[in-house]
Amino acid sequence: MRDMAEQVEIFRASLEDAIEILTLQKLAYKSEAQIYDDWSIPPLLQTVEEIRNEFSTSVFLKAISEHSIVGSVRSRVIENTCHIGRLIVHPEWQNLGIGTRLMTEVELMHRDVARFELFTGSNSIRNIHLYHKLGYKEFRRELLGSKVELVYLEKIVIGKKKNIGYKNY
Repeated sequence: MRDMAEQVEIFRASLEDAIEILTLQKLAYKSEAQIYDDWSIPPLLQTVEEIRNEFSTSVFLKAISEHSIVGSVRSRVIENTCHIGRLIVHPEWQNLGIGTRLMTEVELMHRDVARFELFTGSNSIRNIHLYHKLGYKEFRRELLGSKVELVYLEKIVIGKKKNIGYKNY
């Protein structure tokens, strides 16, 4: 399977990818819903219209294997901060480095920002582990209803990133 993951390519997604990304998102977030015993989390409730609207304010990346989207992430720059959202990888493709590659591409694409910010649920241990491994540090927590506490993480960028491996999205 790792050999297959090495064949995964990352591209900028287009509006035509919205339905496939939303379908993958709902599949990927089932595990989060199980962790929190909450099937009303926003990623599971997002509509096609909402995700299409998000394409006007966010950059979506997609990880492709044999013409299928197996991962995605979105980002949006506000002032000098890149907000990263909904990093998703197909359950059968997880733990192969695809999430790390998507995060790396977001950081390369937005190499001129001062910081990156994202959030995940406090019980999402695998997510928190990945973000810590990538250099993100917790800076606040926020209760979201009675079942979920959000953990906000940031990565402060010191200096500018080199142009090595940068794709022109």
